[in-house]
Amino acid sequence: MIELEVNGTSHRINVDPATPLLYVLRDDLDLHAAKFGCGLGQCGSCTVLVDDKPVFACITPIAALAGRMITTVEGLGTREAPGIVQQAFAEEQAAQCGYCIPGMMARAEALLRRTTSPSEAEMRAAMRPVLCRCGTHMRILRAVRRAAAMRGGGVTDAAEPVR
Repeated sequence: MIELEVNGTSHRINVDPATPLLYVLRDDLDLHAAKFGCGLGQCGSCTVLVDDKPVFACITPIAALAGRMITTVEGLGTREAPGIVQQAFAEEQAAQCGYCIPGMMARAEALLRRTTSPSEAEMRAAMRPVLCRCGTHMRILRAVRRAAAMRGGGVTDAAEPVR
């Protein structure tokens, strides 16, 4: 039995300790935002926060997570009361197919928890590990800039103004 703290709720999970976090989130906890993409930690669609840092849930065994705070996109807000990052992504219409968006949101949230005024280079570096095949990168970057502004900061030396 492993105890996990996910989105502020404690869960006792009875699975093999080597089980990847992504499988536990989706199969045992019914949290489906994080997606299975490559299974190798290369595409980022499975990204969640562990102690406010982005991690690839597809390659992180749950044995490594006891006593740590796990946050998924579901933990950032609700449909009725979306979190700032969720709201910014919606307002910028950042999703096309939406497959990468939970990973993008998790990375944006991690960045903005670290600093509300990242540089353009910091923002781009933070988002780089998640692949978007639909080509909505510019809208995603606008959403991160908007979220930073909504948190009272902003992206310094930004290439595009926040609308």
